[in-house]
Amino acid sequence: MQLQSNFVVIATRNEGKVKEFAKLFGAKGYKVRSLADYSDLPEIVESGKTFAENARIKAQIISAHLHVPVLADDSGLCVRALGGDPGVFSARYAGENATDADNNARLLQALHELENRIELSAGDGHPPLLSEASFVCALTLIDPVANEVIEAEDVCQGFIIHEERGESGFGYDPLFYIPSLGRTMAELTMEEKNEMSHRAKALRMFLDQLPDQTS
Repeated sequence: MQLQSNFVVIATRNEGKVKEFAKLFGAKGYKVRSLADYSDLPEIVESGKTFAENARIKAQIISAHLHVPVLADDSGLCVRALGGDPGVFSARYAGENATDADNNARLLQALHELENRIELSAGDGHPPLLSEASFVCALTLIDPVANEVIEAEDVCQGFIIHEERGESGFGYDPLFYIPSLGRTMAELTMEEKNEMSHRAKALRMFLDQLPDQTS
């Protein structure tokens, strides 16, 4: 795939996501912009039932409006003990205008309210684990000029712990624990996160198909 531009618009206003994408696209010579760089954008209703459907909806709407390459992601947390929730509602789990802190508090409340909850253990030196969980990221990249579309999806496996740990990352990162590393996602450096996160792995599927931007 050859983009008809030296930049890509990331269909989000989430500064944490923009930083992650900028780091990865920058290695290929591409710059990124976000929805915060534009005004009078059309409303986006994320009505899909899956992450992939929502990513596709966002990319189609914004690329058709701006006529430039647009990368949209829909990502979230799926917690096994909660039947896969919060899933596609991850960003608004505690309400439409919920903050990261609100969503994390709601998640812990939902897990502690389970009647038949079984506490898991990863062994000595690890915190108690509330449930298996996975971060999921679906990406859709649309270049309306070149009439090109790429889609990808990947996951990162981990567990939910009792309390937040770490100052980096965003969203549910402080509660998402990776036993093999002995840290939460919010305790990783950006370089470490870009090696194993759901978003980074999905994005690498795109980057492998993009030539380096030299102009």
